[in-house]
Amino acid sequence: MAGRANIPTNNSALIAIIADEDTVTGFLMAGVGNVDLRKKTNYLLVDNKTTVKQIEDAFKEFTAREDIAIVLISQYIANMIRFLVDSYNKPVPAILEIPSKEHPYDPAHDSVLSRVKYLFSAESVASDRR
Repeated sequence: MAGRANIPTNNSALIAIIADEDTVTGFLMAGVGNVDLRKKTNYLLVDNKTTVKQIEDAFKEFTAREDIAIVLISQYIANMIRFLVDSYNKPVPAILEIPSKEHPYDPAHDSVLSRVKYLFSAESVASDRR
């Protein structure tokens, strides 16, 4: 596109994905994928051969990278490393749990929703005391 301004890469942020093949493929087709000069990607395709250690390592890597603003993780995969997801408390990158084709979304297991629920219940208790 001739008239389009270039987006400076040093100020842009990526979305990382940890999910099954269908979900990762969909996001890659939407243009979310990235491979840097060191051949590091911003996604992990999880299948039945992927170990929990590999998922943990990818989650730790994605949350430590400064070029990633959001980490999308399928909820059933997040359940495999729930202790890591629940203990993560930084605002950036944000961790968002998403459904997958084979596993429906369960809001009771979502770490973000449980934190919001906790905050609102704490606020309502505090407002009742006033």
